[in-house]
Amino acid sequence: MRFLRYLELMDKQTILRLIEEVLKETNAYTCCHDGVCSDNLCVVHNKEGVQNVVRSGADRISAGMGVAGEQFDTKIARMIDHTLLKPDATVGQIERLCAEAKQYGFASVCINPSYVKLCAKLLRDSAVKVCTVIGFPLGATSSESKAFEAERAVQDGARELDMVINVGRLKSGDYQYVESDIAGVVRTAKRHGVLTKVIIETGLLADEEKVKACLLAKNAGAHFVKTSTGFAKGGATVGDIALMRKVVGPSLGVKASGGVRTQEDAKALIESGADRIGASASVMIVTGEAPATTGY
Repeated sequence: MRFLRYLELMDKQTILRLIEEVLKETNAYTCCHDGVCSDNLCVVHNKEGVQNVVRSGADRISAGMGVAGEQFDTKIARMIDHTLLKPDATVGQIERLCAEAKQYGFASVCINPSYVKLCAKLLRDSAVKVCTVIGFPLGATSSESKAFEAERAVQDGARELDMVINVGRLKSGDYQYVESDIAGVVRTAKRHGVLTKVIIETGLLADEEKVKACLLAKNAGAHFVKTSTGFAKGGATVGDIALMRKVVGPSLGVKASGGVRTQEDAKALIESGADRIGASASVMIVTGEAPATTGY
């Protein structure tokens, strides 16, 4: 309860001080006053300025991003959740997704819950994990539904769960609900040794709300915070990744997802603090070739 009271009392100045700590390393300035960006120099919009945040002392990738042909960047591949979440994804496309994940050594495949059993079967002899989504894409289902969905997904073979927060409840200041909503999925996942990533949907949030969402996820015991579903406006930006990394520190992972399509996109996000990338253009990212599948 003390933590929730702390969030309630957090004022805009507290948030701005946190953001300014990020900006000190970029020589950028806060420009978003009352949600309006005047000159593209804020933590969200200054893409060039924030790329170097977290670079110092970070154990992240700075080498080449891979070349076309048979060669590809294995380090980056191990950071990618190869993703196919579009509603019309076919069995054949899912099978190809799993084959590519094994070929390139991606961290996981991220698919809708109905395909968890199939992917677990296809990937059982590989190191590629099965990741699925919970409360996706709106996050507006009940907490009980999310916990049940998580349990079913784990029983079907999921080893990572990407859950969507209840954005409306966050914006209403109902922090106890949001934390409990996350904690219900986390408890289920931890009981089975499964990892939880919390999608905060950055495109729908102000900077203050992003900070609070990250703190709630951390307090609820999540393993990662994640930018986006890919179904709302906006996607992963280096500014959001830098801010999220600053808030959660080194104890949680940060996943960049939504609109990551090129090697340059991935490299900038990694250098800004991302530990994991969610992408449907994964093959293009690691090889420079056009992606074989498309997702969100």
